[in-house]
Amino acid sequence: MRRLRPLLFQMSLLAALAGRAQMWDSLATTPYRITPSSLRQLRVEVDNLSFFRDNEYSSSLTKGYSLPGLWVQPKLTYVPLSAIKLELGLHALVFNGANKYPCYVYHDIATWKGNQYQKGAHVLPWVRAQAQFKHLTVVLGNLYGGQQHGFTDALWNAEANLSQDPEMGFQLLWDRPRLHADTWLNWQSYIYEEDTHQEAFTVGSTWRIHLGDTASAFQWHLPVQLVVQHRGGEQDLTEMGVQTISNAYAGIAFDWLSRRRALTQLGAEIGVQAAYQQSGTLWPFDTGLAVSATARATLWNHLGIRAGYFFAPDRFVSLYGHPFFSTVSIRDHQSYSSLSTAWLHADYHHTFARDYVLGVGVEAYQCWLGESAEQTPAGEFNFSFGIYLRLHPSLLIKQFR
Repeated sequence: MRRLRPLLFQMSLLAALAGRAQMWDSLATTPYRITPSSLRQLRVEVDNLSFFRDNEYSSSLTKGYSLPGLWVQPKLTYVPLSAIKLELGLHALVFNGANKYPCYVYHDIATWKGNQYQKGAHVLPWVRAQAQFKHLTVVLGNLYGGQQHGFTDALWNAEANLSQDPEMGFQLLWDRPRLHADTWLNWQSYIYEEDTHQEAFTVGSTWRIHLGDTASAFQWHLPVQLVVQHRGGEQDLTEMGVQTISNAYAGIAFDWLSRRRALTQLGAEIGVQAAYQQSGTLWPFDTGLAVSATARATLWNHLGIRAGYFFAPDRFVSLYGHPFFSTVSIRDHQSYSSLSTAWLHADYHHTFARDYVLGVGVEAYQCWLGESAEQTPAGEFNFSFGIYLRLHPSLLIKQFR
C-alpha cells in the first residue's frame, strides 16, 4: 500500500482537476450585491435545496450514513433604498422519514445538545438586514455563509451546505478589483444566566488576493483563510472552562480560462493548513500542520473534476472540514500521529436558469493513518455520491414608487 502513495499523488496532479467546487457554487451560493432593478420591490422568494447523499464510509475516522431530505427558505424581500435590503422568513430542514428534530444548532457542538424537540421539521427564523456601500457590504442577522465563504477543501466540508443551520451574526464583505474579503462572526449558542451549556461563536475571515493582469485568461491568486471557534462566556457556569480552537490556511493558486469547447478551465493550488488550540482540551494536542496540493479542470462548462493530496505529518484537526482531513477520529475520538489522503471529486451540474440547478457528484478518498495508541491501521478507501436540485423562484408582489 505504501508503494501506491506516490502513484496516487502523481495521478491526482496529472488528472488536471475544477475551479473551486463549481457545482457547489451553483447549488449553494447567492449573489449579495443589490441590483438597481430591485429598488422598492417587494418580493416573495423560496430558496430550496433537495438532496440525496449516501456516504459509503467504513473508516477509523468516521461512520457511514445517508442524508435524504431538503431545506427550504420562504421569505419576503424588500429594497427600500438602493443600498438597503431587508429579508424576513423561515428556514426549515427536513430529513425523509424523520418526524422530530432536536432543538440545537446543527453543527459540531455536542456538549450543548438540548433535550427539547420540534415536530415535523427543524425550523428557524430567517432575518437579514443588509447595507451596501461602493466596495463594502454590511450584513446583520443571517449571513451569506457556508459555501459563500470560499474555504479550501481541508477547512470546509461541502456536505454542511445540506445540514448545517444558517449562520447568524455579523458580516463584512469587501470587494476591490484585486481583492475579495469576507469577515464574519457566527453566533452559534447564546446563554442566559444559569444556563447549563456554553456560549459559542465562530469568527472567520477569507481573503482572495489577485495577482497579475485580472483581464488575462491566466489568473494567479493568493487564498488566505482563518476560522476560530470560542466557547465559554462570562455567564458560563459549566466546569468545561474556556475553549478556543482555530484553523488557518495560506496558499497560491492559478486558473487558466480556455476558449476551447471541451476544456474550459484548468487550475492548480498548493497550500499549508495549521491547527491551533489556544485554550481548553477539546483537542488532544495544541498544534498541528498539514500541506495540500490540488489540480482541477472544468470540461464543457458543466463537468468538474478535482483531485488532490493532503498530508499531515504531525497531527492536524480540521475544525469544519471533512473527517478525512483530520487526525482525530469523530467515530471514537482516537488520535493518530499522521495522515495522508489522496482524493478525487467528480461532479456534473446542469443550469436550467439562474438558481435552478441539478447536480450529481461522486467523491473517493484513500487514507493512510499513522500509528495510534492502540493500532496501526492499513490504508482505507471510502466513497460517497449524491444528487442535488436547487430551486429558487422569486415572485414580484408589488413595485412601490
